[in-house]
Amino acid sequence: MMALSAFSRHASIFRAHSCSFVKNVNVCSRQPPVRHFWAWLNSVFNQVDPDRIKQCGPDRACAEWLLRCGASVKWKDKDFWEKDYNLLPGSNYERYKIEGIDATSSAVMAVGFPHLRGLKHVRRIILHDCRYLYDDAIGYLSLVKNTLEFLQLSNCGDITDAGLVPLTELTNLKKLILFSLPEVRDQQKAEAMLKSALPKCDVQFTESRPVEEGEKIESKDSKH
Repeated sequence: MMALSAFSRHASIFRAHSCSFVKNVNVCSRQPPVRHFWAWLNSVFNQVDPDRIKQCGPDRACAEWLLRCGASVKWKDKDFWEKDYNLLPGSNYERYKIEGIDATSSAVMAVGFPHLRGLKHVRRIILHDCRYLYDDAIGYLSLVKNTLEFLQLSNCGDITDAGLVPLTELTNLKKLILFSLPEVRDQQKAEAMLKSALPKCDVQFTESRPVEEGEKIESKDSKH
């Protein structure tokens, strides 16, 4: 029943936007229209639904967004990572609080990051290989700055030097891992900025891989 309900919500969003999308497709474009279609569809799945947040609370709405985009979440006081949308709890939403987010290879976009607003227990976030992630998304991490202790930002090819500046606001961080960010042109300057702003944080910035390779795959190995 929950899966059908989720499908209905997504289908209604799809119907509301599909006509305008088809009308605006440039049939003469050299780029395949299907590429534009999937980019557009991902943006639809990232949209914030205020009514849904009021109905089920910020943690549940955020979890739905993340799993819809291919990410996964770890609930507080649970020892597994939830990655299947259809296995999300069907009731008692208020009992489930997000403690960890793993957005590896997901389609999360900046437009979806306001879902973080209202989350009070997020300690860990991994943003690895996020092909739709740009600088404008990073500033939203401050919404969970009071609890966030671990952040990995890696293999995201569109994050620039400017995109790292908002990380200086994450003063509760204990560990920050950065690697494979080719658009960060002055790595040494960025690393110095972060270490100065976050003196209590272990900042690790490498060109191609984390200092501790296991960090990237730790959560993936523990999902059910």
